[in-house]
Amino acid sequence: MNEEISKNVMKSGTSIVGIVCKDGVVMAADRRSTAGGQLVMSKKSIKVVQVNDYVVVSGTGVASDIDLYQRIFGAELKLKELKTKVRPTVEEAANLFGMMSYKNIRMPSMIPSIVGQLIAGFNEDGTVELYTVEPAGGVYKVEDYDANFGSGMPYILGLLERQYKKEITVKEGVELAKECIKSAIERDTGSGNGIDVFSVTKSGIKREAAEEIIAQYR
Repeated sequence: MNEEISKNVMKSGTSIVGIVCKDGVVMAADRRSTAGGQLVMSKKSIKVVQVNDYVVVSGTGVASDIDLYQRIFGAELKLKELKTKVRPTVEEAANLFGMMSYKNIRMPSMIPSIVGQLIAGFNEDGTVELYTVEPAGGVYKVEDYDANFGSGMPYILGLLERQYKKEITVKEGVELAKECIKSAIERDTGSGNGIDVFSVTKSGIKREAAEEIIAQYR
């Protein structure tokens, strides 16, 4: 199973990023979906998804797996809230997704589902948090930035190592996130065609940017 993860984890053909700011979190992704990171299947895939009023997610892996995971995740969060009469915290939401990944990847399957996820949200006390969930189910709180396991990760992290500042604002984070995705698109054949950026603050979730990138031929 570990060999299967290592073979597929960097072949998801996507670029996502989450950036922790002093007044919130910014999450962004490209729009390209590919087959094996080589053939472009869609140029309009929306990879940053708001699952409810307080949580937004973005995933790496097979598109169909990501979509199914996120639908189940949203339903499980709602079910948990109905059962307990209490809204789950962002940490609880991330741990729920981690448990889903942990159980699924250890189930015997001809085609294992390998999905990584960034999860951001705001709690009822106004705090905003970002978590990364690795394909094997590990859950980690992000204190600065993360790009999970997308094919554009090396380019994104390389840029952030030089340009990220601890006291960055959400407004600055939005622009930095755009640059991260653009940087990945320039070098990663599995990423491209557009950028979607969301912010999460104590006031709620907001779509900050939706840009189409059209190839220029000379």
